[in-house]
Amino acid sequence: MYNKIHRDITEILRVYAKSFRSVLIVGPRQSGKTTLAKQAFSEKAYVSLENPDEYELANQDPRAFLNRFTKGAILDEVQRAPRLLNYLQEVLDVHDEDGLFILTGSNNILLQEQITQSLAGRIGILDLLPLSYHELPEKFRSVDLMDLIVRGSYPEVIVKSRNPSVWYASYIRTYVERDVRQIKQIEDVLLFQKFLRLCAGRVGQQLNLASISNACGVNVRTAQSWLSILESTYVVRLLQPFYENYNKRIVKSPKLYFYDTGLACALMNIKTSDELRLSHFRGALVENYIFAECLKRSLNFQSGEQFFYWRDNNGVEVDLIIMNGTTLLPIEIKSAQTYNKEFSSNLKKFMAYSGNEKGLVLYDGAQEFEGTDRVQVANWANFLI
Repeated sequence: MYNKIHRDITEILRVYAKSFRSVLIVGPRQSGKTTLAKQAFSEKAYVSLENPDEYELANQDPRAFLNRFTKGAILDEVQRAPRLLNYLQEVLDVHDEDGLFILTGSNNILLQEQITQSLAGRIGILDLLPLSYHELPEKFRSVDLMDLIVRGSYPEVIVKSRNPSVWYASYIRTYVERDVRQIKQIEDVLLFQKFLRLCAGRVGQQLNLASISNACGVNVRTAQSWLSILESTYVVRLLQPFYENYNKRIVKSPKLYFYDTGLACALMNIKTSDELRLSHFRGALVENYIFAECLKRSLNFQSGEQFFYWRDNNGVEVDLIIMNGTTLLPIEIKSAQTYNKEFSSNLKKFMAYSGNEKGLVLYDGAQEFEGTDRVQVANWANFLI
């Protein structure tokens, strides 16, 4: 059972519960938010607002709903009862206890609007993404990179060995019918699903909304609205370009990635690791996987890292730049198992432009070393552990 997996964010969550009157754990549906909250705060009452009776009471009589929990509670999927947050403010102002209510939610747009209005200063917010590579039990970390990418990182798929193509098909349908419609009434669900699949087909590429909207048959404004929905519900993440130009013209369009590669593979109908190994999406999905893992690590340990990519108008590109304070770590990501000295060519150009003292090549091979050009070569798994 995945409730026995220790989540790296647990320690930060407990710190937040001692620093704020309430804590919100937000992230994609099925990422393990409920399990985490129950594990960390097992003494608290638990209420799911997906329960019809609880949902009805929370929306119709919020005061009566909250008055039942004098010692606080875990309120699951709280975005379903947005009015409740206004009344929760009163409760938190009366009580001086930190960590009184632990909230979870999977819809960032609805939650952020309500929290900004009613709970600002009273609540700490943490993002919980699906399992990181570091969180996987040892037996799950020993599998092939291609298999990890196709299987994705959702606890249910990994620990219970679900068939990814079957599980993700159900996940997509549930996501569209519940989360998306809760934000915005979309009349043509099939068209939205087409848009979602078109986004998956552009993973790792610079975002071109005009191209996607033309292919989907919707206007750019609609495409932008739908993209915002995908961002707010933790489906896609835009990687922004690094704007320091170093006296060169640079590309300023973000790159499109998915929070979970298993979902991206399912949308592209890539069902097995062998199919991925032969796919022209292989390199982009490896990039996606490494970026998503770096993002999880940053969120789980609240390291404050920022992530970018860099590309100039001559096509010189660095896949990922991790910025920690004023320190930059440019990274080139390769899916190959055999090292090639050409892997570091773009890194060396960036280092020459920026004056950066080191760079890193991550690939799927075993050979690790640091060259005379100040570029370190490492296996991706050793970097993520």
